[in-house]
Formats: sequence, structure tokens, C-alpha cells
Amino acid sequence: MRSFADLDRLIGQVPAHIVIRLRDIDTGRGSEALYRHQLPALLTELAARARVESITASSAIEGVIVPDPQRARRIINGEAGVLRTRSEQELAGYRKALDYLFQEDWHPLNVGLVLHLHRLLWSETALEGGHLKVDDNLVVDRSPDGTVTVRFKPVPASKTEAYLADLLDRYRTAQASARHHPVLLVGLAVLDLLVIHPFADGNGRVARALTNALLIDAGYEVCRWVSLEQLIADTADQYYETLLRSTHDWHQDSADPWPWLGYFVGTLASAYDTFARKAAADRSGNNKQERVRTFVLKHAAAVFKLADVRTALPGISDQTIRLVLDQLKSEGKVAPEGTGRAARWRRIPQD
Repeated sequence: MRSFADLDRLIGQVPAHIVIRLRDIDTGRGSEALYRHQLPALLTELAARARVESITASSAIEGVIVPDPQRARRIINGEAGVLRTRSEQELAGYRKALDYLFQEDWHPLNVGLVLHLHRLLWSETALEGGHLKVDDNLVVDRSPDGTVTVRFKPVPASKTEAYLADLLDRYRTAQASARHHPVLLVGLAVLDLLVIHPFADGNGRVARALTNALLIDAGYEVCRWVSLEQLIADTADQYYETLLRSTHDWHQDSADPWPWLGYFVGTLASAYDTFARKAAADRSGNNKQERVRTFVLKHAAAVFKLADVRTALPGISDQTIRLVLDQLKSEGKVAPEGTGRAARWRRIPQD
């Protein structure tokens, strides 16, 4: 089944609970310009954090993990030097793919773009990306006892390029016609891309990276400031379950897209909910101090400098940072080491 072949039949009647969440999304979208104007420092901070979360979370979904968070952050910032493991190489590759979509004009949407994202994903490894699969593949589950269960059968290798080109052409036409909600069209495009499964490996990461670009292109920019990949990682079981339910009978033109679209719309609505909460909190009088506390206690390295906090939280003065550090010192949660510019702070483990 090609989801975009008959959209009126497939998504002409939107379930009520999804309509409600789409309204929430559109309300959130309407606030983006206001936040961008009123809270530029917060958005800069959120964007930096979301970038790290998106790269690490989307990679972790596929079992690509760099255990040391500080090492992972250095890789993402391009400061790690030699990449030591395959996981580090793949993490750096996803960084390149995501940064390309967020920082460059990636248009037009075509097969070449999808191939380029795949090439970037593998660019730091010994493998050569950017090529469609040459063998048929299956999406399977492997249980601890070695049993293999087929989740779904992707499009055959011989038809992959044609199906992929057709999907992207129909998606562009559907968005231009504006007959259906743009978020539903993005969700359907992601579903079809995953069923086509155009690559031997890396399909999920390419699809999740492209999801961000398609949403931004459609005018829904929350993924710049709240990591959709992290929200997906936090609900991975539901992510896979709804995808599986909506791929049943895809090849027979009788799949049900609503399990997946319900999850997709709900995840995006949750991102807007999170964005609104953070924006509201930033307007409260004590929020800057709370943000410093949260960073120091949950995100900073075990030993850090004041400059590290300043870099992570642009828009917050050194005076505020020092005030919070003194409070945490009196609470026995951090301790100073050294004085002057060389001074560092050490987080004290709590029972």
C-alpha cells in the first residue's frame, strides 16, 4: 500500500482524540514566534540541549551508546579528537546528518537527499553509506533464546528506488494541496519510509532525522527546542508497537494508519506541552536560579568550572551562577577546588 495514493479514504475521517491533539499542536505552533521574540536566551539553551539529546537518544534506540556522557558531549561538539569505537563513529555520523538538516538548506526533498543523509550517517565509519539496499531485508525481533520473529516485510530491493521516489513525490504534492493536516502527512511519510526500509542498516535514524526536517518545513519547529528523539526513546515500546500495528497488511492496501499516527501526533503534542512549560517557567522570578541548580546537579560534569555553566546556560549572569553555587555549597552538594580563574567545583555524591 502507498499511503498517499488515496488520502481521502485513508485519513479523511480523523478520530476525535487525534483531532484534539492536533488542535493542541496548532496552538503550540502559534506560540513559537512569541517565544522566539521574548525568550531568545532560553531558546538558545533549549536548542543546545535538544541537539545533544536528539543525537544520543536516536542512536541509543539502535543500540549505539557512548557510556560516558561527557565523552558523548565532546563528540557531539566536535571536540573528541580520534573516535575510538564504532559507537562513537556512528554518534558522530548522526550528528552530521542532523546538523545538515538543521543548519543547511537541504531542499529539494528527493531520493538524493535521503541518500545523502545515509551517507552522512556512516561517514565516520569504515562503511560506505548512501546506497540503497541490494538485497531484500526483513525487520525482525530476536528473543534471548535466539528465536527470530518477523515484524514486517519491507519493500523488495528491486522496487525500493521506485517506491521511495513515488513516496516523496506524492508527499510533496499532498503538502502543497493543503487538503489534509500537515502533521498527519509527515507521520504517513515516516511510516511509508520505514516500510520501504531503503537501506541495509540505518533506516530508523534516517527516518527520525528526516522527521525533524519535514516538521520544520511544514511550520512546526518545536523539535528545535524539545528533542522528539528523546521522547521516542522514553516511549520506545509504544513506538515500535504502533509502527508494527500500522504496517500490518501495508502491502495489501488495508493497513490501519491510526495506531502510528495517534502515537506520532501524541508525541509531537507532548513536545509542545514541554515547550510551553519551560517557557512559562522561564518567566518566573526564580527560574534562572533553578535552571542553574538543575544543570549543576544533573547535567554538569562531576568537576566543572563556572565557565562551563555559563556556556550551557547563556543569558544567565555570573552573579546568579555564583549565588546558586554558594547555596549548593551551604547545602553540602558542591565544594570548591582552587581559587581565581582556575577555580573548579566538585559535585558531592548524595546518599
